[in-house]
Amino acid sequence: MSVIREKGVRGDPIFKNISAEEDDMQPTVVESLCMNCYENGSTRLLLTKIPFFKEIIISSFTCPHCNWSNTEIQSAGRIQDQGVQYTLKVKSKMDMNREVVKADSATTRIPELDFEIPAFTQKGSLSTIEGLINRAVAGLEQDQAVRRVTDPEVAAKLDEFIAKLKTLKNADTEFTLVIDDPSGNSFVENPCAPQKDPDLVVTRYKRTEQQNAALGIQENDTVDEKHADYLESLKNEVLIFNTNCPECNAPAKTNMKLVHIPHFKEVIIMATNCESCGHRTNEVKSGGATEEQGTRITLHLTNPIDMSRDLLKSETCSVLIPELDFELGMAALAGKFTTVEGLLKDIKDLVLKNPFTCGDSSASDRSEKLKSFTDKLDKIVAGERAHLVLDDPAGNSYIQNVFAPEPDPEMTTENYTRTFEQNEDLGLNDMKTEGYEA
Repeated sequence: MSVIREKGVRGDPIFKNISAEEDDMQPTVVESLCMNCYENGSTRLLLTKIPFFKEIIISSFTCPHCNWSNTEIQSAGRIQDQGVQYTLKVKSKMDMNREVVKADSATTRIPELDFEIPAFTQKGSLSTIEGLINRAVAGLEQDQAVRRVTDPEVAAKLDEFIAKLKTLKNADTEFTLVIDDPSGNSFVENPCAPQKDPDLVVTRYKRTEQQNAALGIQENDTVDEKHADYLESLKNEVLIFNTNCPECNAPAKTNMKLVHIPHFKEVIIMATNCESCGHRTNEVKSGGATEEQGTRITLHLTNPIDMSRDLLKSETCSVLIPELDFELGMAALAGKFTTVEGLLKDIKDLVLKNPFTCGDSSASDRSEKLKSFTDKLDKIVAGERAHLVLDDPAGNSYIQNVFAPEPDPEMTTENYTRTFEQNEDLGLNDMKTEGYEA
């Protein structure tokens, strides 16, 4: 830990991007006690950052005395606001090579085999789908030699089940892999990025009280009766509080300001500026309640002037560009208060930072698709006609109407009733606001 503190003090990035350069990816070696033979071994710690995901800590222990080894991965970020569930239809051998980050709090299931790996029974891992299956097979085979002597009947059933697991690696038959992580820190690769993956469904949900307890989170059920008055006092005040830089984890300061958007509502703008590494970030949160209906805003981009329109994208808003067959999920870019041009450039930067579409891990055809996509996006920024759609189930997103208070001929706003699944994602189905007894 002293090595980590020294890097933070000097301002060097603690969590570095994955790189093929050895100088950039030097692990920290720590002498550790081997829990197998109780001699001294060594642990290698690598603090790295997966673009398009988050920071992780990879640790690898080896013992030169008994040759025992152990490798695991831990999330270096905070527990997310919502849990996440990945449901993947594995149809081919290529799907077995998808990168997977599985946190120790994640539950892994294969419904076709009625197979489940409960949460907190395995350490976190950075692997592939094939690697997850190999790890499950190794765990089941661990005590088979003893079982064949003490309980041959159970051992025979396990051998039969292990054979079924091994056949999954050939991808001869389609099966479903479900990774359910209440902490929100697990991840499954989307090889179709920046397009939506037709075989992968990502669902975010509100954690239950039991899941919060398992993660060590204590909910605060108290409600501040003076909340409205407090927000009123913040309108002309910039609050400053201490935090850590999301890039290098060094101490930094975050500014927060309550801003009223004309013809819309109040939003909270948060900006962080790190003096150590120079990283800057900003995020926007809605200052109001969830609307009764969702909102779908469609803007027809017909003039380069449209690029300067103010735009508010909440953290629950999806972005669609039909001409590019592109869809950006609600949690990909968090909340932003920017312009149309700024949003398109952020989308381009997000796509280019995806580690599975660039560098040594990128296939040639995937790189060509990525270049074609970014070229088309640049043309739209330069003035080519297209449609921009903001779909926000919470109704907290906004695009500036330059003709206000008159209707905008190039923009349509549609209010719609949310589905049960959308209310579930927003945590509204479990919310009760009436009928409480004193």
